[in-house]
Amino acid sequence: MGKGYYISKHMATAAMVLAAIALVTIIALSVVYNREKSRNAAKFTNSTTSPVPPTPKTSNEPWDKYRLPDTLSPQYYNVTLWPRLVMNANGTYIFTGNSGVMFTCVKTTDLILIHSNKLNLTLFKGHHAKLTGASGVTAPAIKTTWFQTETQYLVIQLEGKLKPGKSYWLYTELRGELADDLKGFYRSEYMEDGEKKIIAISQMQATYARKAFPCFDEPGMKAVFHITLIHDLGTTALSNSQEIKNVQIDGTAVTRTIFEPTKRMSTYLVAFLVSDFTYISAADDKGVRIWARRKAIEDGQGDYALRITQPILEFFEKYYNTSYPLSKSDQIALPDFESGAMENWGLVTYRETALLYDPKTSANGNKQRIATVVSHELAHMWFGNLVTVKWWNDLWLNEGFASYVEYLGADHAEPTWNIKDQIILYDLQRAFSVDSLTSSHPLSRKEEEVNTPSEISEMFSTISYSKGAAVLKMLSEFLTEPVFAKGLSNYLNQFAFGSSVYSDLWDHLQKAVDQTPGLKLPYSVHEIMNRWILQMGFPVVTIDTRTGNVSQKHFLLEKDYVVKHLHCNILFLDHLKTLPISLTAVLNLSYEWFVPIKWMKRDQVQDQLWLLQKSAIHKPMKVSKSEWVLANLHVSGYFRVNYDLGNWERLLSQLESNHQVIPVVNRAQILDDAFNLARASIINITLALRTTKYLTHEREYIPWEAALRNLNYFFQLFGRSEVYGALQAYLKKQVKPLFEHFGTISSNWTTVPSGHTDQFTQIIALSLACSTGVEGCRELTKSWFKRWMQNHHVNVIHPNLRSTVYCDAIAAGGAEEWNFGWQMFQKATVAAEAVKLRSALACTKVPWLLNRYLQYTMNPEKIRKQDAASTIGYINSNIIGQPLAWDFFRANYFYFFKVYGTGSFTFSRLIGDITSRFSTPFELSQLKQFKKDNAEIGFGSGTQALQQAIEKTTAKIKWLAENKEPVLQWFTSESE
Repeated sequence: MGKGYYISKHMATAAMVLAAIALVTIIALSVVYNREKSRNAAKFTNSTTSPVPPTPKTSNEPWDKYRLPDTLSPQYYNVTLWPRLVMNANGTYIFTGNSGVMFTCVKTTDLILIHSNKLNLTLFKGHHAKLTGASGVTAPAIKTTWFQTETQYLVIQLEGKLKPGKSYWLYTELRGELADDLKGFYRSEYMEDGEKKIIAISQMQATYARKAFPCFDEPGMKAVFHITLIHDLGTTALSNSQEIKNVQIDGTAVTRTIFEPTKRMSTYLVAFLVSDFTYISAADDKGVRIWARRKAIEDGQGDYALRITQPILEFFEKYYNTSYPLSKSDQIALPDFESGAMENWGLVTYRETALLYDPKTSANGNKQRIATVVSHELAHMWFGNLVTVKWWNDLWLNEGFASYVEYLGADHAEPTWNIKDQIILYDLQRAFSVDSLTSSHPLSRKEEEVNTPSEISEMFSTISYSKGAAVLKMLSEFLTEPVFAKGLSNYLNQFAFGSSVYSDLWDHLQKAVDQTPGLKLPYSVHEIMNRWILQMGFPVVTIDTRTGNVSQKHFLLEKDYVVKHLHCNILFLDHLKTLPISLTAVLNLSYEWFVPIKWMKRDQVQDQLWLLQKSAIHKPMKVSKSEWVLANLHVSGYFRVNYDLGNWERLLSQLESNHQVIPVVNRAQILDDAFNLARASIINITLALRTTKYLTHEREYIPWEAALRNLNYFFQLFGRSEVYGALQAYLKKQVKPLFEHFGTISSNWTTVPSGHTDQFTQIIALSLACSTGVEGCRELTKSWFKRWMQNHHVNVIHPNLRSTVYCDAIAAGGAEEWNFGWQMFQKATVAAEAVKLRSALACTKVPWLLNRYLQYTMNPEKIRKQDAASTIGYINSNIIGQPLAWDFFRANYFYFFKVYGTGSFTFSRLIGDITSRFSTPFELSQLKQFKKDNAEIGFGSGTQALQQAIEKTTAKIKWLAENKEPVLQWFTSESE
């Protein structure tokens, strides 16, 4: 799945803007929490669909286990579905159809388990299916059938045994609801030219194919799919493969579209769509088409995606040394879609914001997001689709890989952007923030730890995506990209149309190493990489330039936390036991890594060092007082770096005197490492704060973005204390030169810079300058917004700056500004513009407007279901909105759990957002009480997010007690 799990790579920046604009003092607010909670509890208790999951049974019956037995193997499916795009007499939308699967018996059994969820199946002689034998085989009679709701099976018990090596045909006729729940086969609604339009679309990952037709719904259970869609005349049907026949059913206004058989593939990649969308295609007709709403295509919003798709596909063909496996590549933008995008083979689905670009209203960041998301999804066409992980415990291999190479594909399509450096911001540093908690987990978990749909959804996390990307980037760096690509190509060729486990990739990378003269590794690829993927966390490497000593230690934000459980895959211990060392030594190796360290001394790059134990002396790192050492050069490794105080001082001095001697990504790394080392109480907080002093000279985006993310932590911690004023004064002084710089080069903010990342830095300059009160900034934003309000047909605000301007103007205004923003949001025909307005509406300082806005998130007519969680997150980023959002979430917990909690990664993100500001003992007690109050309902896919929230809050409370005074004193002294 695409990086839709965090929806937008720039969400952190948006949160920063909201936090920066928030008031210093918070108005006393009161929400009748208990009454609302009781009312909602009563409402859902009387509901026919209880949000409370059934209590698991203690049973050894196969139908009470979440994993399919290894007795049957699907070969191909025939699936015919007919979605009705008009509401029936009962007020619902439905689909009907039939499905047959040919499967081979692998082991003797008298039981068929096949996934089926929320489907009504026609009875045949009292049973939910028909079973026949293939090739003259006689199938045993069906004894009984039933649905096992908890494990989502159709259970079929037979009178006799299925025979190994023989094939059988299982046939069902079905009816399901075409709901608006964004899962399985669902409906999406939108308005066009005043008319309400309905489309039918699928989203199968991870466990929703079973909601569309009965199937063996596990990633390793690959098969060929023969898809037929029945649909109204005037609509178009799409699926994974090419249409081969389209005929009108006699005497009806209905069409039957038959598609070519698919390649052998997993159920979660099956896709189909019925709509009246249209498309554009390239002149060379290589099978690339961009589909969207007719108005969007007519307005040219698909042109940019079309321009980059073919170059990216060609890049990956060369990179993998494997031709694109299919005859077509359809990409489609959807009004309602839960994730950012989904890599369905041959029919990739996207949120509109991830595929459609309008030069008149879309920002530069929107264009970058389209390039990276398209590249991510197309990378999956090989890695994930052609070769698929056997089970979801290795999801990191799919998503981490695509999250890494998306930068390579986007760089090929847009070579002037220098986008590869941004992996530091959007993956490595993002992964660090989660992986430094004791509640983190290894990249690869044991299969038996990942069973239920909720547990599977939890795997779609920052660890799988961003840590996976960072670790694979490190692997590519020390192998070199050509060796890495060669191993990948061999891996893909061997396992094409099949499934694998991560160790299969290590095998092929090792072969590539062995075939490369001059490439020497200290250990095998298995031995090096298993330490990074089978244990949680990462090391902080400490370099003492006085002695040359280099050491490593597991980095945790809360140093006093004891890791109660050995958070490593048991395979890791098994792997270590194969080494010629004692068991005691094996256990002592926990949280120790083989660390590749690229480094430089002053301005000279040095030979790479491997740190292979807890500590070692490396004499070249012992330097004179006039030299400095910089480790993790170009941030090639997945670790943080600490130094002796003298080296820190010399690095700070270098930043002040000539910061450009230090590579741009390492300037960002120094900032991020220093702040997080201070949060972990490894270095003094004032040392970390001093890394920001040089920013008056900095003009590059990546260091400024890294600084803002860390300073956002201070906004969250100190937004309600006296520290905030001194913080604002200091940042005003630091950002003023940047604001003036962009005022000069943009002819007083009438143009935008030509450089890609310079445009991002200009946004930072405007947002931070306005929020800290730099003279002339708010006058600009208010005047621009006022001109738009006076003539809403002409928006003079540049798309790059709109998020900041909208937010600042609505924060400074009242109901009039808010209502205007809401009207423009409702009228927006470009998704990217709608997102800017939706986030800006959360900036208001008026509590009743925020409360009303929160209520809108429960009304899909006002805020789409796909956008509800992120809207609440925006409101929470506003210091006025934070307590409102928390009370609202608790009061309506039953609703949010029912909609998102049992199988959606949206729920974990929502919990993370809603608790992000927590930093007091009272808030911690509320959080723990919330966990206790809702224990019976459960937390589903948000279970880990809740534990992380408790851990983060506990750490912040302790850190504040130790650091509030020195932080206040430092900001006060530096802002004078």
